[in-house]
Amino acid sequence: MKLWDKGFSTDKKIDHFTVGNDRELDLLLAKYDVVASKAHAKMLGKVGLLTETEAQDLVKELDVISKSIEKGEFTIEQDFEDMHSKIEFLLTEKLGDTGKKIHTARSRNDQVLVAMQLYLKDELSAIKSEVKALFDLLLQLADEHKAVLLPGYTHLQIAMPSSFGLWFSAYAESLVDDLYFVQAAYKIVDQNPLGSAAGYGSSFPIDRSFTTAEMGFETQKYNVVAAQMGRGKTEKATAFGISSVAATLSKMAMDICLYMSQNFDFISFPNELTTGSSIMPHKKNPDVFELIRAKCNKIQAVPNQLTLITNNLPSGYHRDLQLVKEVIIPAIQDTKACLELMTFSLKEVQVNTTILEDPKYDYLFSVDTLNELVKSGMPFRDAYKTMGKAIENGTFKPKKDIEHTHEGSLGNLCLEEIRQKMGQVLA
Repeated sequence: MKLWDKGFSTDKKIDHFTVGNDRELDLLLAKYDVVASKAHAKMLGKVGLLTETEAQDLVKELDVISKSIEKGEFTIEQDFEDMHSKIEFLLTEKLGDTGKKIHTARSRNDQVLVAMQLYLKDELSAIKSEVKALFDLLLQLADEHKAVLLPGYTHLQIAMPSSFGLWFSAYAESLVDDLYFVQAAYKIVDQNPLGSAAGYGSSFPIDRSFTTAEMGFETQKYNVVAAQMGRGKTEKATAFGISSVAATLSKMAMDICLYMSQNFDFISFPNELTTGSSIMPHKKNPDVFELIRAKCNKIQAVPNQLTLITNNLPSGYHRDLQLVKEVIIPAIQDTKACLELMTFSLKEVQVNTTILEDPKYDYLFSVDTLNELVKSGMPFRDAYKTMGKAIENGTFKPKKDIEHTHEGSLGNLCLEEIRQKMGQVLA
């Protein structure tokens, strides 16, 4: 069954090519199509396009379909093009002509738009929750290990003293920035497109304010052409949000892979969180973090993928837009999985507390030792040259009792201030 069926069949090759994997993806979106259909049915009853009884019957049967979706019993067989056609079939099977009336004053175009935007709202909210959980853990770890020093690097060369407190809280504060992008995406997605029909509105006297409130949208996309132009744009906004999160996760995963290496030996994890080698019995591989790194790098490519699919399309609907679904949905699922696994694994991180006892890290303290000369009155450039000569001559004696006190330094992490920033983003 196809919503656009005119009584003749389509070649099977054409059908397979145009439908693609929509049926599988629609199983994730079906509950949102039901939510939108319920709001639409109530609105049709409100404006008199359906009788009160017809509207109530449709809502009742949509609730039955919703329960079957929740139980995992809802399927989209090969006879159906997508979730929309299957749901309308079920309504017609139960209610006869009343079921056929559900499509009054809407198009499959705005059906797809509203189901996707409801889905994106839920998923962005879930991602915010996952980010917050990781954020809280990172601040907890930063506080627990704030006194443990860690080598800081520039150009992958030993540079200056850092700490696990700085390292953990750096990624926590980076997540705050990521949520600015996620929140912006949510704002764009939180606009009701239902009622734009095929992209040019309807001659029926529909009430779009009613469906906006009924579905919990903050506002509506008022211009019907603009609503249709949101197809692909809302997904791309979401992609920018999750790609920002992914960039932070990928960078931290890379740090973890380095720090777990025997050459660094800064951190370790229990055996059950690592994998072995088929021939090397000593191996404890960071497979989880390598896969987080790779998956998150894939996610960072998603905005570009969506740009290339939608770029230079004129206004109005085009079948190209069908492909955005198969790009954004797996990316969202991967983002949630990476966040969940990063949080799950970091709960078990084991920190090496004796890293800087190795004399190769003595040069970390060159800047702090230099600064002591400046504090005693020597001009900085002269102190720099004096310290350089001492290092060159092998007479450098590091000052290891360092004191960093300014905001955001290893001696003043400002964890509460970072926590407040996160609270403001989520407020």
